[in-house]
Amino acid sequence: MTDTEHFNLENPEIFEEPPLSKWLFARKHAAWIWLVVRLWLGYEWMKAGYSKLWGGEKQAFWNTGLGVKAYTTNAIAQHGVPHGPVVYGWWVQFLRDFVLPNYSWIAKLVGIGEFLIGIALIVGFATGIAAVFGLALNFTYVLSGTVSTNPVFIIAGIFIVLAWRNAGYLGLDRYLLPQMGVPGKPGKLFVNDHEHESRTHHLV
Repeated sequence: MTDTEHFNLENPEIFEEPPLSKWLFARKHAAWIWLVVRLWLGYEWMKAGYSKLWGGEKQAFWNTGLGVKAYTTNAIAQHGVPHGPVVYGWWVQFLRDFVLPNYSWIAKLVGIGEFLIGIALIVGFATGIAAVFGLALNFTYVLSGTVSTNPVFIIAGIFIVLAWRNAGYLGLDRYLLPQMGVPGKPGKLFVNDHEHESRTHHLV
């Protein structure tokens, strides 16, 4: 790589991934790190969902949905308060116009979603996608004024998304990803053997 290429921002693809980043986010030897992270994060999500489906929060979420209604009402009330936790008017509008009228089924969806995200992370099934859905819920809670454990969950979730290639290697993704492939690179189920051999990039 010449000096001209090195600083040519017109062709960002010439910048190679640093060795540490490549090892951390794309090598099977680092999968043990992500196993620990995803087991912890998955357990926390599964526990939160279990509580809403079968535990102490079942009445408020699965049976009546009043947990979401009360949470949403409180978030809307916090908007406009000086130094309040709910800042964005467009988000409040979304809560008022969509979430409140549909709180009953949304409450069920939240419980099911949290539980399934946890299971997927624990078993390493579509790990990166599961982490993305988890992040969506985290940002929903943060925008509604709840900090709690969300910042830590967000940091862990972002790292798992970055490590989508090897985060689930010690799990079902080890077998799922080669079969399904990724956008632009279909797996064994969608290409013949010759094409697959030429396209597959193995973790080393």
